[in-house]
Parts: sequence; C-alpha cells; structure tokens
Amino acid sequence: MGQFIKQTIASVIGTIAGFLLLIGAGTTAFVLFFMTVTSTTKVESVVKDKSILVFDLSTPIRDASRPVNLRKALTGEVDNSISLRDVLQSLEKAGKDDRIVGVFLDGRKGGAGSGYAVLSEVREAIAKLKAQGKKVIAYDVSWSEKEYYLASVADELILNPMGMMEFNGFSSQQTFFKGALQKYGVGVQIVRVGDYKSAVEPYTREDLSPENRQQTKQLLGDLWQKFLVTVGEDRKLEPKYLQQVADREGFLEPKKAKEVGLVDQVNYFDMVSGKLRELTSEPAKKTASFRKVNLRNYNRDRKVKDPETTVVKNQIAVIYAEGSIVGGKGSKEQIGGDRFAKEFRELRKDKNVKAIVLRVNSPGGSATASEIILRELLLTKKEKPVIVSMGNIAASGGYWISAGADYIFAEENTITGSIGVFGLLPNIQEIGNNNGVTWDSVQTGKFADIGSNVRPKTDAELAIFQRSISQTYNLFLSKVARYRKMPKAEVAKIAQGRVWSGQDALKIGLVDQIGGLNTAIAHAAEKAELGKNWQVKEYPSNRSWEADFVNRLLKAEALQVEEADDPLTQEIQKIKREFQVFRSFNDPRDIYAHSAFNLDIE
Repeated sequence: MGQFIKQTIASVIGTIAGFLLLIGAGTTAFVLFFMTVTSTTKVESVVKDKSILVFDLSTPIRDASRPVNLRKALTGEVDNSISLRDVLQSLEKAGKDDRIVGVFLDGRKGGAGSGYAVLSEVREAIAKLKAQGKKVIAYDVSWSEKEYYLASVADELILNPMGMMEFNGFSSQQTFFKGALQKYGVGVQIVRVGDYKSAVEPYTREDLSPENRQQTKQLLGDLWQKFLVTVGEDRKLEPKYLQQVADREGFLEPKKAKEVGLVDQVNYFDMVSGKLRELTSEPAKKTASFRKVNLRNYNRDRKVKDPETTVVKNQIAVIYAEGSIVGGKGSKEQIGGDRFAKEFRELRKDKNVKAIVLRVNSPGGSATASEIILRELLLTKKEKPVIVSMGNIAASGGYWISAGADYIFAEENTITGSIGVFGLLPNIQEIGNNNGVTWDSVQTGKFADIGSNVRPKTDAELAIFQRSISQTYNLFLSKVARYRKMPKAEVAKIAQGRVWSGQDALKIGLVDQIGGLNTAIAHAAEKAELGKNWQVKEYPSNRSWEADFVNRLLKAEALQVEEADDPLTQEIQKIKREFQVFRSFNDPRDIYAHSAFNLDIE
C-alpha cells in the first residue's frame, strides 16, 4: 500500500510537472521561486543520538553520481547507486559524529559488483572510522568474496547458520563471438600491434591466446595476493594459511568458516539486531529494531547540514572519466573526446580552479579521442597541476589520457597499462550474399573504396591499415616515454598491450604512488600550494534543477529498480555488455586503444 501511494503521488506530481514544463520561461521562474522557498525551510536531521550507520553492501558505488533522469525520477524509478566520494566523505563524517555509535555492514541483499580498487578505498575509510572508536559489525546470509573483502575489516563478522561462504580464489571468464559471427555471416579482420593486445580476441578466437592466458593469470594472481594479505591482516591469519583454506574448501559451511577463523559468529539476524540494539542503548524488546540511519540518508543529511554554499576562490576540480572513450560527445555512460576536451578548456580558463584531478575508470577506446583529451590535459598542465587518480581500470586509452599528468595515483588492485593498439575491420559480405544481397562499385583509384564494409579488405589494404596501426603504436610509446621520463626501449618492453596490476605498475614506472581519490585530491592541493583553504568541485556536473525539484517534491525513498540476479540473466547481461563495447567503436580511422580487461572477477 505504501509503495502504491508513493507511486500514485509520483504520477500526479509527474502530470503537474509535465504541464509546468510546457509553460516555458514561466516554469523556470516558478521552480526557482519554489526552490528558494523550500530551501529556507528548516529540515530536521534524520540522525538520532546513538544511531547505527547501515551500509547496505548491495549499493552500487560509482566514481561519479549519475545524472538524474526526470521521467524516471517522477515515477519513482531512480538509480540507487552512490558516488565513491559521497561514501568516503560520509564515513569520514561518521567517524567524528558523536551521534553515530557504530556501523552495520549489511550483506543480506548481495554484493553490488563494485571493483576491488574502489572497495579498497571504502575499506580503508571504514578502517579509519573503526580506529576512531566506532564499532563495526558485518552480517550476511552467504558471504561472497567481494563482500567479504570489504566486510573483513569489521570488529565482528557474523554468518547465518543456513548460509555459505565463498572462498576459492579469483577467476575470469571471457566470452568469444567468433563462431556466432561466422554463423551469421559477419566477417572480422584485425590489424594490431602487441602480442598481449587481447581486446580483439573475442571476435577472432574461440579461446584465450597463450599470451592472454599468461597475463590474465599474473594479473589475477596479483589481485588475489592483495586480497589474501589485506584480509589476513585484519583476521590475523597468514596469507599462506588462507591459500590453503581456499584450495581445500572452496565453499565453507558456517561452522567451518568459524572454525578456520574467517568469521567470528554463526547466528541469525535477530541476534545481530539485538547486538546492535545494545550499542544504541535501546530496551531489549523482541519487536524493537535498533536505532539506525542508512548510508544514503546519512549522506543526504550531511549535505543539508554542511552545504558548500560559498564558492571559495581556491577550487580543485575533479573530472570523472568513466566508461569507454569515444569520438564526439558520447553518451553519459561514455567518455566523449570532444566533451572532455571542452571540459578541460573551460577549467583551464577558470581562475578559481587551481588544480585538477582526473579520475579515470576506463578500458580505453578510440585512439583519436584519447589523443584529443590528452592534448587538452597537456595544455592545462602548463597553467595548473593535473593529477590522475586511477580507479578499477585505467588501461589502454585510459592510460593514454593519464600518461601526461603531473602525477599518477593507483590502487594496488587497479588494472592499468595495456599500451597497444588495434584496428577492427568488420564486413557483411557473407550475410548479405546469403540473403540475396550483392554489391558492385566503380572507382577511380585502387584504394578508393578501402572504407567499404561490404567486403573483406585485400592484403594491400590490410598493409595500409597495419602501417597506420604501427605508427599509432609508435606514437603511444613515444608519449609514454616522454611523459613518464623513461627510455622508449624500456617502455616497449612493458607495452605490447600487456596489462598490469597497480602494484606492478608502480614498480615499472607507469604510476607514481599507491593511493585513492582522496589522496590524489590532497596531493593536488599540496601541489597548488593551497594550504587548507580550498574546496572540491566535481565535473561533469550532473546536478540539475530537475533533480532538486523532484527530491524536494517527493521527500520519500524512491522505488529502487534492481536487476535480476538469476545466473541466466547475469550471463545475458554480460554478453550484452560485450556487444555494447563493440558498438562504441567509432574512431574515424578505426584505430583503438582498448583493453579487454573491463573484466568481471569471480
């Protein structure tokens, strides 16, 4: 009934808002007046004394906040993700907040699929909060490895008696489309440089190449070792012992998980709830819940109580480059070369912006678009510091746009490198011929129709593409060598399209320091000599009047739309993501610096 009422109200408001939008200029005046009035209304804090901060581990953590979709917001369908910086700032605030007595890491709804580099930053923030005297309790019905990696920092880890615990190591599965493309008559020709440049393999092979298998094995080994060391430190267990547990057990029954030291208690949620009630000093009643505030509401409360209303002259701009790199403006889920170049130009001219942090979470994409972004970064660097913070992945084109920064930060489990390029040349001749479609052409030169996608390329044409690919690869090497101050021959040894973990990238000189987004921001402030008088501004700016308008009108938890989590649907979604990558290839020269390692680690 409650959801029905909220949806009905949202529908009514949507109708009214739609009518208002048609009014035009008068609408803007109305909204501005409405927001001015409501902004002066005192908002009561949602945080009560002796509260537990509830962190739902199924909450997707993204680098940047997603833009609000007005239509979906008005019908109650909004994205339930939260930005990494909001999570970090909220945890930092909670550590100093006398009203917060503890944190509950709630894994009952499953994991969100965040990458290990992001989880490392969140885990470190929870550890700091714990060191400030806040009790951290974690509970789940069944612990997956990603959830457990984050939750293992807790004072107490609790597993449901009917649950299970996954502890079997990392794996990565690649989907291959060669057979499907052949079956439906789609031809694909490849030109590339780099033995490890494996982004083309899904379209040309039916299994992993030896080189790809080698680099994947080493990468997963590095990430798994980081997992074992990190978990072992908090659980006071040796990595070697944890490896033995993984090899011997795979999946652990609750009692076994406690016996080997991976969890502290085996218990039901009502017992956990009672433990949390004790922390909040509430009467022990069977029906009483503990006093709590979820992370999303706490973050909202934090922003209301501590708004950044005054614009200081010393600003650090954080630009979020998340998704595949494409030419033009790109979508909101992509890094459009022209759009990000414009962003850099505007920030370069902004006298209030004293330094820039480029947060990169991208497997790369268009080589041309990557170079357009890098060029603007270099021009900006001449006038103000530009620092890069690498997220889960900053590989291939993602590394291309990072290489020229003043300083590069990465997490130990960041995936980076993949210095290599390839060309993907599909054609539809066979599928057309099989369905009675043919083509013919007239041309004035031998290579006049080299751009045709209705026939395979000839050997002479492939040689032209290969020459272009080689030149682009050589340019990539030269840029890395110049900006990272390394001999080109040394860069060539670690390139070849090979990916590296953040810890290995530090050793070979591809990054400067291990650290997360907040560390990069602090370094930017230091580099710009700002002292403590500065504030952060995030770009691209996703907040709009629609968002504020909807939030103020609804004043209720929006309906969260969750993706189906059955195995078949998950597999179909993985295939869909693979094809979305294919569709994002729009480089004018068909040359791409894209890594295959936008991978799901299981």
